[in-house]
Amino acid sequence: MISTTPTTGRDITYRGFRFPDSLDSGVAEGLEPSGRSLVLAEPAGLVDRTGPDGRLRRHVAGRWTSAPVEAGFAVREVVPSWTADTPGDSWLRVEARGWGDDGAATGWYVLADWAAADHAVRRTSVPGQRDGVARVDTDTLVLAGAAVTGWQLRVTLLRPEDAIDGPLLHTVGAVASGTHPGPTGPTPGPAGAPVAWGTVLDVPRYSQRLHAGVQGWGGGGDSWCSPTCISMVLAYWGAAPPGDRYAWVDPPGPRPVVVHAARHCFDHAYGGAGNWPFNTAYAGLHGVDAFVTRLRSLAEAEAFVAAGIPLVVSAAFRAGQVPGLDYDTAGHLMVLVGFTSTGDPVLNDPYAPDDDGVRRTVPRGPFEAAWQAGSGGVAYVLRPPGFPLPPPPAQPNW
Repeated sequence: MISTTPTTGRDITYRGFRFPDSLDSGVAEGLEPSGRSLVLAEPAGLVDRTGPDGRLRRHVAGRWTSAPVEAGFAVREVVPSWTADTPGDSWLRVEARGWGDDGAATGWYVLADWAAADHAVRRTSVPGQRDGVARVDTDTLVLAGAAVTGWQLRVTLLRPEDAIDGPLLHTVGAVASGTHPGPTGPTPGPAGAPVAWGTVLDVPRYSQRLHAGVQGWGGGGDSWCSPTCISMVLAYWGAAPPGDRYAWVDPPGPRPVVVHAARHCFDHAYGGAGNWPFNTAYAGLHGVDAFVTRLRSLAEAEAFVAAGIPLVVSAAFRAGQVPGLDYDTAGHLMVLVGFTSTGDPVLNDPYAPDDDGVRRTVPRGPFEAAWQAGSGGVAYVLRPPGFPLPPPPAQPNW
């Protein structure tokens, strides 16, 4: 099927790998397929790591390294994302590097040491990685000065040597983007009749500010936009975690499922719950397919809404820059749930005093500019396994 979604000229591509089908799209060391995952087989190495309790433990390890992925343009940023399970005290490490015409253009950079829980491994990005060709900005590999036209991922699966349960890797992928030219004004909709104008998806409304004053995991109310959005979309798909998963929340507060999400999205180095791939990885724990990408415009976003898929989008703006959003933010996540009959976006904005205030309609042009300038069009895509995505554009970014 040929997409009618326009391409506005910005270079963005996404490539994902799903296991076990993608096993041969890379090199596996010490791993084998099992069901819909890659798992540890004969260990390919040993790694010593000190846990949060100060105990040094030896881990057996195996890894999968993707083949180089050619983007077809000068790559400036790469954001990986994945879905996995880490039972017991197991965990995984995600690394990325730039690739050029003559081979590897950079060294390997660690983007995440990740586990679903936080009792054995502190889920964390790894700050301080910077050299003359690249740097790590929390969840993003930023290329500078290197002739990079592609990328490569490496995922290492680890479990304690004295443990039985090991990690299961389901999917991994990355979105690569070129230089962002900045806002160019509102973009046209798809050719022909707008595909999603007048469509608003029935996503439940959750306020993050109901949790103001909660201690831990980044501070609660004013900083939990991302896990609150993830919780809304999981509920939309009927995939919210059951109550026994968050029975530990004490006091339970207004919506303990959001506290659960904030804890399990929390990045201990970043000091907050807004790490993009940590949020999609959390969603993946609840049976949905999830990844981070970038979209070029609201015209591309319309195709998702028309397909029944709400998007979590990241924007930055000053109070009044987007009429209807009367606060300042250097980065804020909202759920794009639909469009009015005239094409204005309809949002579930968790930065509201209560659930009733979450639904907001904003003008298309200013919001699109704040989304594109604020994050380069970042979007979380969550959907049940097998639920079809819309046809991608010629330069596929999903």
